[in-house]
Amino acid sequence: MNLIINTDGGARGNPGPAGIGVVIRNAENQIIAEHKQYIGEATNNVAEYKALILALSEALAHSPTPLALEIRMDSELIVRQMQGRYKIKEPTLKLLAAEVLKLIKNFKHVAFSHVPREQNKEADKLVNEAIDAAI
Repeated sequence: MNLIINTDGGARGNPGPAGIGVVIRNAENQIIAEHKQYIGEATNNVAEYKALILALSEALAHSPTPLALEIRMDSELIVRQMQGRYKIKEPTLKLLAAEVLKLIKNFKHVAFSHVPREQNKEADKLVNEAIDAAI
């Protein structure tokens, strides 16, 4: 894989004040970029998708040539939806998923991995920093 990306999104209240976090690593596992953003009122799932969209957009910005990506998320729902294992029923999530699928076409290969929350602490920290700074 050319880039390893951890993403996280969360809302306090669900829906509630929400933030997203992205950590991008190179093949040597060195952090090359971190991004955090407050996204206003949202659900946890919307925040998770928006973090994924930000991650893919930032990966494109880091390299104009198509890359292989490994996306690591602690949202089993989003990972399974992106793998085609779960259907996307909620209309808002369908729209966000369509945006993700459009972005994915810019890369050679994108793999999604579900990771335990403990292995996603850096992205989670960014989510909380974004929400704390906004409220």
